[in-house]
Amino acid sequence: MTAARPSAIGAHGYSETMPRKKASVPRARRLVSAALHAWGLSSKVDAGALITSELVTNSVLHSEGQLLRVSIRLRERARVRIAVADNSGAEPSPRTASHGEEAGRGLLLVDTMAHQWGTDRRHWGKIVWAELLVESSA
Repeated sequence: MTAARPSAIGAHGYSETMPRKKASVPRARRLVSAALHAWGLSSKVDAGALITSELVTNSVLHSEGQLLRVSIRLRERARVRIAVADNSGAEPSPRTASHGEEAGRGLLLVDTMAHQWGTDRRHWGKIVWAELLVESSA
């Protein structure tokens, strides 16, 4: 069972450390979906889940170590940031998949779905993040 836990930094957020395995993809999607529903942002669940799937899958396929960390934060009530941290220093970059190729379009999807995305390098690895804009209800 996945348990979403509030982050320790006091921001509106949830995070969870998971094994760097394919089975963590649906677990990460549930974490992000639960947070978005809890914040009343159900309209962002599909985009958030897709972005999460792509970022976690990228980490599983291309990083190092046994664990990854998924987090979601509500920033200034205007943006949602989904992030995946891992121990690899290699920066992801979108590539063009060949016609008929099943893999290789993940970051292009993230680029299309997210308001913005990027990579923050750390001494221990990296954090790949993507942000969704939250529509105001005015």
